Amino acid sequence: MSAQASLIGSGDLDALRSGIKVCMFDQYGTVVDMQAGLTGYVTPFLRDKGWAGRPDAFVTWWRRTHFENSMIDALLHTTHTSYRQIGERAVAYTMERAGIAHTADEVSDLVEAIVRLQPFPDVPQALERLRSAYRLAVLSNGDPDMLEAAKAHHRIKFDAVISVAEAGSFKPHVVTYRKAAELCGVEMHEVLFIANHAFDCIGAKAAGMRTAFIDRRARPFGGTPHQPDVVVPDMAALARLMVPD
Repeated sequence: MSAQASLIGSGDLDALRSGIKVCMFDQYGTVVDMQAGLTGYVTPFLRDKGWAGRPDAFVTWWRRTHFENSMIDALLHTTHTSYRQIGERAVAYTMERAGIAHTADEVSDLVEAIVRLQPFPDVPQALERLRSAYRLAVLSNGDPDMLEAAKAHHRIKFDAVISVAEAGSFKPHVVTYRKAAELCGVEMHEVLFIANHAFDCIGAKAAGMRTAFIDRRARPFGGTPHQPDVVVPDMAALARLMVPD
């Protein structure tokens, strides 16, 4: 399925449009531009530290470490660790790996930059179009206080903003999607879950939601049996597909 593809057959697409009540979004990397935003934030910090590496590579290390640690936490499925704490562990590890001297306050400051991330340029207008036909919600791995503080920066109105803390696990654990649908008062199949990350689409689809993959990086989705219902290159294309003229 290519980055321009949608469901095969107009009948299937019509059924998807009519069956969905809630468009539910991942926030970090789907609504807000995490890679570019954090790269911009760490660039002067790393320059002041005298680190000669690429700031975007530092952010990639950070994000991959965070992802790995959150997946371990979800698989252990004991006490849920906060997103902020996972993030601080990941940043500290990344700076140790890069040989950058740092303080606990510097680590906390870098993680707090996530709150101030801005939306991808096409997102606000696309979500306004989707709002004309569907309720809009967020399901994020972020902590409740981080998601609340972020509203002043991304300035997008959602009908519901749900943290996985409600379910006590990180995505893609099945309980996170079930809890989000429950809180929105809809059945699983009445949710179109939208993410820029294959793992998140896979988790939502396996749990019983419909899914849309925002393929901004033009990468293969992979051979999972839990293929997305819709693949589009950006949020604007999704809005046009789901709310046609």
